[in-house]
Amino acid sequence: MPLAKGGPARLTGPVLAGVLPHQPRTVVEKAAEVALSAGLELVLAFADVTSFPAAGDRDGHLAAQAIDPDGIDDDAAAISESLHSRIADQLDGTGVQWTFVMLAGEPARSLGRYAASINASMIVVGTKEHGLGPKFEGLVTGSVALHLAHRQNCPVLMVPLGRHDPSRDQ
Repeated sequence: MPLAKGGPARLTGPVLAGVLPHQPRTVVEKAAEVALSAGLELVLAFADVTSFPAAGDRDGHLAAQAIDPDGIDDDAAAISESLHSRIADQLDGTGVQWTFVMLAGEPARSLGRYAASINASMIVVGTKEHGLGPKFEGLVTGSVALHLAHRQNCPVLMVPLGRHDPSRDQ
């Protein structure tokens, strides 16, 4: 976003945050903090990897198709309801105006497409957590945060998850 004459431009699009089941609360907290501070709407999005965007659906949001039409991936609705409920409990009383959406497909691509379609001011995602499970998952799928940081036109805020030991930096 170019600078306005005489100072920085105001952010105008919503803050988009990628959320996951069992993700630490800090991602939603930081996204809400940024949105509230800037006076912007917060859009929280979960990307369902068991579905893909239907033909002609440019943002991966409106018309998803299941990968398995026999219903093996029916958990998406339950996951969506659980996430929505958890987020509602977390943001209740904060004053943040927010919405929740389900996206279809690979998380980095679907978040990127959706961010462009809503003209997001920023994307907020968590980093990989520490541990063997997340490390293996990262080898297989890559880092959503890094993928977004390298391929987006809007800023990407990466919220660190897990504990960091500064003494290991030396």
